[in-house]
Amino acid sequence: MAAVSVLACSALLLALGVAIRKLGFATSDLPVTAEWIDELSIERYRPMGRLLDGGDIKFLRSQPGFTPQLLKKLRQQRYQIFRGYLACLHEDFARVCSAIELLMRQHEQERPGLAAALLRHRLAFAAGMAMLYGRLALYRWGVGGVDVGGLVKSFDRMRLELLDLLPAAVPMGA
Repeated sequence: MAAVSVLACSALLLALGVAIRKLGFATSDLPVTAEWIDELSIERYRPMGRLLDGGDIKFLRSQPGFTPQLLKKLRQQRYQIFRGYLACLHEDFARVCSAIELLMRQHEQERPGLAAALLRHRLAFAAGMAMLYGRLALYRWGVGGVDVGGLVKSFDRMRLELLDLLPAAVPMGA
């Protein structure tokens, strides 16, 4: 049992390190355009909340013709779709944070504590991603569920912070 705990902790630490590294080296070609900002919405991530919900699996098990292979295939498909959403969420979060940093530097309008808050949010998001990947691996093996609500809320906080910074970054008369 102790070996399993050590292995799980090691895997989580490794995943956390990778997530922090990815967030630290966000892309430099930021698509900070009106279109990109308009597309920023937590609505695009709502399907993630239900995608790995146990309700569909429970329903599937009650149907005639249910087989364990069918369940395994459904879990695998949902796992792949969820990972795609997760990659998009990670990329959007990194871009929003990088855009905030860029706006703070370009317009020298650092609000008291914003840089520290940004770092805290990045670290919390990275830790959440690491935990989520661990839970996702367990889901793939048929154990437990996955809740992405905390990560989506973290993304939304940064999205709102970016939207709040934009009016101040746009010159008057533009």
